[in-house]
Amino acid sequence: MSRRLTKAELPTSLGSFKPVGHVMVALPNNMQALAFEKDLHQQGFLVEDVLHFGADEGRDDMAKMLDGASDFAGFGYEITLMRRYLDLSSKGCRWVLVYAPEDDQAEKVQAAAQRYDSPMAVKYHSLAVEDLI
Repeated sequence: MSRRLTKAELPTSLGSFKPVGHVMVALPNNMQALAFEKDLHQQGFLVEDVLHFGADEGRDDMAKMLDGASDFAGFGYEITLMRRYLDLSSKGCRWVLVYAPEDDQAEKVQAAAQRYDSPMAVKYHSLAVEDLI
């Protein structure tokens, strides 16, 4: 079971980022991130369903989580994703975390992410992560 998150409560599992029921989307710049958010709201996503992180926030949050991740987390794909997030943040990507627990919601997020040239979108399930882009 997943629940909507806030910026103050980014969930981890063994120290790795694990926002179950959410899609993490990278956007190349602020203009595209804001347009992406507006698109989602027009499709019915609530304001509280969409969290926007600047490149600096994404870089700092991921660096802190990577530093504190358990050795066991290093075997999982989540750590690989966090390293990709850190790399994209260093290139200026913005991050939008979207609460989309249902498949049809994730499909809407994926389609919108593609419209705004997202280099990466990942859906977090309870036991796995799924690359959407």
